Amino acid sequence: MTEARYVGTELEIFAHATNWKSYVRSQVRPYLTGDVLEVGAGIGAATLALNEGGPRRWVCLEPDSTLAARIQATVSTSLRNCEIVIGTLDTMDSKSQFDAILYMDVLEHIENDAGELARATQHLNPTGHLVVVAPAMPWLYSPFDAAIGHHRRYTRNSLRAIAPPDLQEEKCIYLDSLGMLASAANRLLPRSPAPRLGQIRFWDRFLVPISRFTDIVLAHSLGRSVLAVWQKKR
Repeated sequence: MTEARYVGTELEIFAHATNWKSYVRSQVRPYLTGDVLEVGAGIGAATLALNEGGPRRWVCLEPDSTLAARIQATVSTSLRNCEIVIGTLDTMDSKSQFDAILYMDVLEHIENDAGELARATQHLNPTGHLVVVAPAMPWLYSPFDAAIGHHRRYTRNSLRAIAPPDLQEEKCIYLDSLGMLASAANRLLPRSPAPRLGQIRFWDRFLVPISRFTDIVLAHSLGRSVLAVWQKKR
């Protein structure tokens, strides 16, 4: 297997987005049960935020061995249900089955996203859940997206369009309406192409808590991110 090296630089900065991850956790908690596979686990920041110890087994799948070592160092002392596997879905045993498969800001890095979801579905147990959180609004695509290896940003319809036919949609909503406005301002005004730590902390501490309210008021009709949950049909 040829090892993949992650080209992005944002993992360390976004690891500080604790309110954002808490918001995502509140949305996806009911679906992350039993045996969970997290695809592209990065440095383990999402693992720590979303894995509350309840799932029977949580497999962190990461193609970059350097990042996988970071996950090991991060979660080994705090989460006993975690396993770290270096590789991709292509390298996993075809018999490995899971009750939930999670893509947390990962699918946009994969060129053949439809093929990836089709492979993921093959690893889902009957009635298992596929959970995807990804950057939304193609008009927000920026040089920063390109620099960290994003092939695209999604709309609800474009994400729905790549869902395999043997999945049934349970949820497809936008999250972080205030964050979308902040991203739009950063896109239009002459600022640094990459977010700085101070910007991330301001967004996370002040805008995300407001978004939790405004998202409900707006019926999750717009946002910086899109969340989709599908269940495998029997």
